[in-house]
Amino acid sequence: MEFKTIGIIGAGTMGIGIAADLLFHRMNCILVDITTAALERAKAEIIRIIRFAPLANPSLPKLNVEEAISKITFTTNIEDVYNAEFIIENVPEKWEMKEAVYRELTKVCKPEVNFAVNTSCISVTKVASITDRPDKVIGIHFMNPSYLKNCVEAIKGYHTSEACINNAKALLDQMKKEVILVNDLPGFVTNRISHLFMNEAAFVVQDDVATPAQVDEIFTKCYGHKMGPLETADLIGLDTVVNSLDILYESYQDPKFRCCPLLRKMVDANLLGRKTGKGFYNY
Repeated sequence: MEFKTIGIIGAGTMGIGIAADLLFHRMNCILVDITTAALERAKAEIIRIIRFAPLANPSLPKLNVEEAISKITFTTNIEDVYNAEFIIENVPEKWEMKEAVYRELTKVCKPEVNFAVNTSCISVTKVASITDRPDKVIGIHFMNPSYLKNCVEAIKGYHTSEACINNAKALLDQMKKEVILVNDLPGFVTNRISHLFMNEAAFVVQDDVATPAQVDEIFTKCYGHKMGPLETADLIGLDTVVNSLDILYESYQDPKFRCCPLLRKMVDANLLGRKTGKGFYNY
């Protein structure tokens, strides 16, 4: 099957990147957020991405900005996703927010529509349990920025059907992305491991063992990673990192996921990384 219109819930960093990614792959999208201000910021950022992302990745097509933007419906009304053929949800890692969104989506969406949970750590099975279609719920963990990444981690919930998996693979194939399918436990593979890196890197800085730049240089120059853990945390948003660590700690009751106090202090000070202009680095 070929998808034409995708519903995206949440116009934050991930929602913006995925919306741009869909445009680059000739799909329409309906982008939903709770405020017009968030949607206006999203529109401006998507325009910037359309203009400059092909310079970073020459395989991306050069789009006419006005024509591309016309393919997005910006709305604060979740009922506008009624005609979407697939839903990708990107709201913050807070259970009460996700629960409210999926209860609304269950009322609004056609029975055959699949839901993709773009979550860092929350169990896909838990999300599916509050819908009327647990067999049609799958995790798709897009990497940031989506339009520059050619692989995703997909998560099979307890009830996720083969039909749902195949539909998700068809969408991702249309977006030119490879799929690595894993099973469902909080944090899955990527974030159970990556958040340990980011959290311990913050402890190293807190304990005055090294500066953020030194920590990241060890990862990039010694290990050959493209980004260090603290650069990555700034890119994701320190608030998202803290929320994810709290979910991991609550889920496993394992002290290895205890959030570094420095991370919590930075979030309290609104030093969230790229999204606020300052985190471990200045932007």
